[in-house]
Amino acid sequence: MCLRFRFVLAALLGLASAAVPVLAHHSFAAEFDRSKPVSLTGTVTKVEWANPHARFYIDVKDENGKVNNWDFELASPNGLMRRGWTRNSLKIGDVVTVTGWAAKNAPYVGNTSAVTLSDGRKVFAGSSAENETNP
Repeated sequence: MCLRFRFVLAALLGLASAAVPVLAHHSFAAEFDRSKPVSLTGTVTKVEWANPHARFYIDVKDENGKVNNWDFELASPNGLMRRGWTRNSLKIGDVVTVTGWAAKNAPYVGNTSAVTLSDGRKVFAGSSAENETNP
């Protein structure tokens, strides 16, 4: 391959990759509401151990008996491991109690402060709320 062709190819690839939108990390206040604290007990239905935030889902029965599947955001997997979490801390079928805050505009979405596991241990989630000052 000629040197000029390689240069043009590299330049085109560089421009194309620069055009791909980058996911910006959101602040707590952009998505969640400190005036909407939640404390919910439910059954774990799914765990996603991935960056930039681990997530887990729990089925929670409301006051009318309807089951809603809540989506809770955690810190990054690395941040969770520094707090003593492992990939096996939450398992499908576990009954847990979650404290945190509800999302501003999305039903059944929350940011986790702490989780009381089925064995009674309480683990802290490394919430993005910790990185912002309280208004």
